[in-house]
Amino acid sequence: MRFLLPIIFALSAGAQTDPLLSGLEAYRKGDLPAAERNLRIAAKSPDPRASAFLALTLAATGRCDEAVPALKQAYKGTNAEIARLAGLAFVQCRLTSGPVEEAAAVINELKAKHPADADVLYQSARLYMRAWNDTIYLLYQKAPSSFRVNQLSGEVLETQGQFTEAAAEYRKAIAKNPRALNLHFRLGRALLMSAHSPDVLDAAMREFQAELALNPSDSVVLYQIAQILQNQQKPQEAAAKLQQALALNPEFPEALIALGKVRVDEKKNDEAITLLQRAVKLSPGSESAHYSLMMAYRNAGRMAEARREKAELDRIQKAPEGEFTDFLKKLGEKPPGQ
Repeated sequence: MRFLLPIIFALSAGAQTDPLLSGLEAYRKGDLPAAERNLRIAAKSPDPRASAFLALTLAATGRCDEAVPALKQAYKGTNAEIARLAGLAFVQCRLTSGPVEEAAAVINELKAKHPADADVLYQSARLYMRAWNDTIYLLYQKAPSSFRVNQLSGEVLETQGQFTEAAAEYRKAIAKNPRALNLHFRLGRALLMSAHSPDVLDAAMREFQAELALNPSDSVVLYQIAQILQNQQKPQEAAAKLQQALALNPEFPEALIALGKVRVDEKKNDEAITLLQRAVKLSPGSESAHYSLMMAYRNAGRMAEARREKAELDRIQKAPEGEFTDFLKKLGEKPPGQ
């Protein structure tokens, strides 16, 4: 549990006789027994570095109960680097034992102070995984018959690429609570990820429609329905659904792109350009948006602007894929606020 330590102390030849400097040098080299011996002697002095690094040494050797009080004190000290190290060690100790909530408070402060620090981000990830695992355990232990257990099982199976099995779990969850939001959506998505046959598309459509009946203002579900309709060669019906989605959420780049493509196919290039310009502004890294806008400009005879979009597409360095393939790849969690 030792963290990368910059050279923040000037270690001189006097380190051989000064227990503090000897302890710091041993800690830096990873010789923790020698560090502890020297730092215990140095901790009798008023120098806060001695008690801080003794606590770090104890934490690194698994003696968190003894280390935690001094780590808390060092974390509140004025030396920023010692505070960072003490905070990281404290989080590590609390992840091993003790209240995780205390670790969460410290890691959030560390992230605010050191947003790009690899050690801080690593401990943050470990904290979230611990919280995830603890909460899942409680869910399965306290509410094993809840529809949430089936929903969570389905979500885990999705991450493992087991879409047929995930769909089965979502069906169980729906049977237990048919009016719960997002279950039909997730079932429809799992079906689409499992296969692309006409029968599967029809089944997914039924699930999205069932979700829409529960939540008519769900713009993401309208988008999914539109994409299936487009794949079924029903562009007018798809356009109507996309317009509904955009009325609910005007800043929905995927819907803008999809509707823009429909308008390009209909040779309504001016309308397509307006839609796709909005999409590019909202999602400047979207290959599909730049490609479709390039085509709309070209079809409208605006060649200079088409070349500009081509250059941007080349910069992004990824050719656009088929619409339905792109759609399937975007079938992740709903964007925030949707």
